[in-house]
Amino acid sequence: MRLIDYLVLVSALLGIASYGMWRTRGSRSLSAYLKGDRTMGWGAVGLSVMATQASAITFISTPGQGYENGLGFVQNYFGLPLAMIIIAVVFLPMYRRLNVFTAYEFLGRRFDAKTRRLGAGLFLLQRGLGAGITIYAPAIVLSTVLGWQLNATILLSGLLVIIYTVSGGSECVSVTQRYQMAVIFGGMIAAFVVLLMKLPKELSFTDALTVAGGFGKMKAVNFRRISTSDTPSGPVCWAGCSSRSPTSARTNRKCNATSAARPCARAGWG
Repeated sequence: MRLIDYLVLVSALLGIASYGMWRTRGSRSLSAYLKGDRTMGWGAVGLSVMATQASAITFISTPGQGYENGLGFVQNYFGLPLAMIIIAVVFLPMYRRLNVFTAYEFLGRRFDAKTRRLGAGLFLLQRGLGAGITIYAPAIVLSTVLGWQLNATILLSGLLVIIYTVSGGSECVSVTQRYQMAVIFGGMIAAFVVLLMKLPKELSFTDALTVAGGFGKMKAVNFRRISTSDTPSGPVCWAGCSSRSPTSARTNRKCNATSAARPCARAGWG
């Protein structure tokens, strides 16, 4: 970490939070605090939902998960767009018509106060545990990179989120998440560009996708369990033979056991 890295990190964290609190400094009514006073556009709300669904854990854990076990975990998210459509078409108009602040207020009206308290308590317990994990996972990375104590990093991250959330309410959260998504997508694009630049000259991006597919890493839907005896071939063998990693010897043995070993041998890698 150099000085410019610290400046970018601190500016992004404090700048976005400060701007969100400044933008919502005049919000005093309960409706504005919880609902944003119904002045936010659909784009801001959509970006806020996206930022809520794609937390820091998503961007920290999914690359490693994809590298280790492939993209099979993606199928868990296939039903999410359908669920969002159902919520937008069925539930949101109902809540808007009833003029309720939360779903648990509706439960209290529909049933009784005990049902409302039970539902709200279970939600708070679930989200409290989820928020703890959401803060804990990035704090591990930040504490490692910055050399800070893990507990101090967790405390600072949590305090920053609490301050701008409590001060500005849902509108402040939506404003800040809009710019947080911009930072996230900017980081994703930068990481993709760096990845392309780091590829070996002999290997194009299409070849890299072919290699990943040959090892079963690109299967988003697994209709069958891949046997450990499946042997890579073709571009997979070529990439394995040309690798200088410690697994090259094991991959070479697989190459020599298949017909795909011939192009490897001709290239002097097998």
